[in-house]
Amino acid sequence: MSSTGAFVVIGAGPNLGAAAARRFGREGHPVGLIARSTERLKTMAADLTSEGLTVAVEAADVTDEQSLAAALGALRERLGPIEVVLFSPRPSLEWIKPVLETGPSDVANALALNVVAAVAAVRAVVPDMRRRRRGTLLFTTGGAAVEPHRDRAVSAIAYAAESAYVRMLHDTLADDDVHAAQVTVVGPIGPGARHEPDDVAQELWQLHTERAQPLFILR
Repeated sequence: MSSTGAFVVIGAGPNLGAAAARRFGREGHPVGLIARSTERLKTMAADLTSEGLTVAVEAADVTDEQSLAAALGALRERLGPIEVVLFSPRPSLEWIKPVLETGPSDVANALALNVVAAVAAVRAVVPDMRRRRRGTLLFTTGGAAVEPHRDRAVSAIAYAAESAYVRMLHDTLADDDVHAAQVTVVGPIGPGARHEPDDVAQELWQLHTERAQPLFILR
């Protein structure tokens, strides 16, 4: 196990999740990846391992509190204490509708993914971080958090709620030397898109190391 705590991505994907894993992995953090798809995790792990990183994966439905807690516990056993968590699950495109076409179940699903699951993740890792007085909780959201759009209602609702939660975490945990911060990315992320995954990963790294503002907007 590394003396540098593990970096765990919840909702790991091949763009930002992989880029963040590379950025933190280069600094000596063993990497844990959590996502629903076992095949996607295997592919990502193979790529990252081939680059010399220490990687472990656990498949889990992040909206299932027990499944998520079990995955985090398994990664802790394999990689050592969790120092940094990146919470970055992607919403289903099926939920994203104009505001008057958005139903209660759409809002409930979005909140379950972006807020309820975030709370479950925090409750699973924060006690150890507070005990060790060392840890960072990172979150990413889309531009709807700061620029709500009538055609993407659930994103605006769920991301705004997540932002409020992160701000409260930041204020509550600062005295325990645990940092909570969120990057809101306005515009698309991907190779050749407005925001390159590596650039966003660098912003996440700076939020972890500089431990300054809780809410950062990347336009």
